[in-house]
Amino acid sequence: MSADDRKTAILLIKEACAGGALKHKACALLGVTLRTVQRWENDGEIDQRKGADREVGNKLSAEERKNILSTVNRCEYRDLPPCQIVPRLADKGVYLASESTMYRILREEKQLAHRGLTKPAKHKKPEQRKAYGPNQLWSWDITYLPSQVRGLYFYLYIIMDVYSRKIVGWSVHHEQSADYAADLVKQSCIDECIERDQVILHSDNGSPMKGASMLAMLEILGVVPSFSRPSVSDDNPFSEALFKTLKYRPNFPLTNKFGTIFDARSWVVQFQKWYNNEHMHSGLKFITPNQRHVGDDKVIMKNRHNVYMQAKEKHPERWSGGSRNWQLPTLVTLNANRKKKTTPTEKEELMVAV
Repeated sequence: MSADDRKTAILLIKEACAGGALKHKACALLGVTLRTVQRWENDGEIDQRKGADREVGNKLSAEERKNILSTVNRCEYRDLPPCQIVPRLADKGVYLASESTMYRILREEKQLAHRGLTKPAKHKKPEQRKAYGPNQLWSWDITYLPSQVRGLYFYLYIIMDVYSRKIVGWSVHHEQSADYAADLVKQSCIDECIERDQVILHSDNGSPMKGASMLAMLEILGVVPSFSRPSVSDDNPFSEALFKTLKYRPNFPLTNKFGTIFDARSWVVQFQKWYNNEHMHSGLKFITPNQRHVGDDKVIMKNRHNVYMQAKEKHPERWSGGSRNWQLPTLVTLNANRKKKTTPTEKEELMVAV
């Protein structure tokens, strides 16, 4: 009901009451309740019912809404969800709207769709390992790469840093072998300048992971081994998530597959470059693994926080609470103990001030 209709209704009801009619019966004839009419009279004839036709003070203007739609449909953003777009804009010093507002606008314009092939899965984490910085906790595993010969595969060995998600080492071979795994761990430790007793290496319970040559190499290097429960892949979720990202890349050869092992190695070279230096990781609040690994994340997060503070100062009426939390945890846990309550000291460790 428009403002003019409400004024007319109130006037008719007053005339009816002046003529001797009961107010609630006059309201019923017009299709409104007595309480609604009283609210109109008390609130200056403004209808505050849910779904009522009223203007919101902090509503985006038509030009602002048009600018948001134009931005999210640009070539560099059109294939990304708002949770990926917002940090990229913040890195450029641009604030258009909150993430939830972008989702709402895209939903209203029927442009919101789940672009992934599957929904994210939750993983159980029974055994706890902690990392407060890079090169303290690594995770590794082996996955299949399809060849053009049916039934034959290439095997990709990948070691990643749990704290920064950076790929610190990889290799591709024709078979699974503890010897190949030992060589990869040795080379990765050399590349990252790892000292004795510095890093924990977590893996599944496969034969390459627990082979004699592999365990002997870990002993020589001073790397502490850690293993998942038998037949439980969820105990190694960081590596599993990395493999999912790898195999759901648009250029992953699902149909043509890899012709030779050299083709597979060439593809992994490009994937590692993209993943470490270009991929804005959702688990890192959309910075790259390499930025986290070398410590650039603190400056980036501080800059994003400043962008949001400036936007809040410009339009404080659009902010019902504080700024978006751009803080990253200083503690990363592998297979956290869910039954154990977090102490106040641990809670402080989980966040780093911007």
